[in-house]
Amino acid sequence: MKPLALLALGLGLLSGIGAHAEVKVEPLEAEAIAKEAYIYGYPMVEMYKTLYIQAVDTESNAYQAPFNRISHNSDVYNGKTRAVQSPIADTRYSYAWLDLRAEPMVLTLPTIDSERYYSVQLSDIFTQNFAYLGTRTTGNKGGRFLIAGPNWQGPTPAGIDKVLSSESSIVYALYRTQLFNAGDMAKMRQVQQGYTLQSLSSYLKLEARPTAPRIVWPVPSPDNAATPATFRLLDFLLNFAPPHPSEVALRRRFARIGINSDQPFHEDRLTPTQYNALQAGIDAARAEFATFKSAEVDSGQIPASELFGDREHLANNYLGRYAGAAIGLFAASADEANFIGYFNDEYEQPLNGLQHDYSLHFAKDRLPPVDAFWSLTLYDANTKLLIDNRLNRYLVNSRMLNRLQRDPDGGITLYLQRLSPGIALESNWLPVPPGPFYGVLRLYNPKPEVAHGQWKAPAITVQP
Repeated sequence: MKPLALLALGLGLLSGIGAHAEVKVEPLEAEAIAKEAYIYGYPMVEMYKTLYIQAVDTESNAYQAPFNRISHNSDVYNGKTRAVQSPIADTRYSYAWLDLRAEPMVLTLPTIDSERYYSVQLSDIFTQNFAYLGTRTTGNKGGRFLIAGPNWQGPTPAGIDKVLSSESSIVYALYRTQLFNAGDMAKMRQVQQGYTLQSLSSYLKLEARPTAPRIVWPVPSPDNAATPATFRLLDFLLNFAPPHPSEVALRRRFARIGINSDQPFHEDRLTPTQYNALQAGIDAARAEFATFKSAEVDSGQIPASELFGDREHLANNYLGRYAGAAIGLFAASADEANFIGYFNDEYEQPLNGLQHDYSLHFAKDRLPPVDAFWSLTLYDANTKLLIDNRLNRYLVNSRMLNRLQRDPDGGITLYLQRLSPGIALESNWLPVPPGPFYGVLRLYNPKPEVAHGQWKAPAITVQP
């Protein structure tokens, strides 16, 4: 962090006067660097939009809590829920944005039932999931964990189970807590209330509490997301992370067009030629991403789950990181969770409950292989909401297996249709709307055979 530079940036954003960064290269080189910077910075800018509405803009409908405090989502989701699109009905989220500039934060997890899955995903400003806490990694016994920014150095305090270091001094902590069923809500909320955050100085009971300079947070605007104005946000965000050794040369190139230089970036100070060069680079970046997404991701050549992880996993594949942020910002790393979308049937035709009845068959011993749990949830494609139905049933998950009807061969067939498949099979029925719908199969703590391709999700088939 450069406090003086950050303060100058804040004053510049407020007053619009003062020194500013300059483009120091010819148009063709500026275009090439802008393309590189946009691909690199897209996830960071998208992350910042969430940060702003959840932790800065108190007037936002999405506001959660100020920095270094936890907020919880404990709503009951059903067919009448309208506030959340594609809601996950069997986990609930908690959120915390951490400001680690002054000092580390101590994150405490409670001991919980061994049958309940929970996790904390820690993401830096690059949207890299640099660490996980919880069932898979640290178990259900709880613990105290020190989350430190890039400039902190010091001994591990007594009572701390592990120190986790972030490349950036801004960190997103995304908690996931399993909800067994509607009757489990009170117990699940008790687990959430056991999550705590405190500063290191508070944990050590020190009277002197370090502080960091006040930040003037720039307002993100969807209108400038694909213009050189986006580089103003990227320039701002890079103040929160020193360059990784593998990116020192990259940061130097960015400085040649005024990003992460000694002065703040102002797109309105560019000459028309400079502005057009940066815009051309942004347009080229967006075109390259569209081609990559269509040819590599949408085709299945690169599984979507591979687009999320830590720096080592992502290996500085900035185009892949861009794709991850575009299709599933803050999605879990593949080791933690794997989400499989069902949009088409076996014939690659969109799912439509008015046109067909469907089924999904899991052969004996071919259920989703997980160490935590799995679930299949259906959504109305027009509204992206849960499907209202008389059973108040919106998903089937692994905790329900003992209540499902088995096939003669020992497998399980789920019936995805508007009307009941008959009383004997209603336990296996997931109601669909009279129109388009889609499903998401979620695997928490998937076993290695999922990542290695030894297990494949079965296709949804049209009932004769």
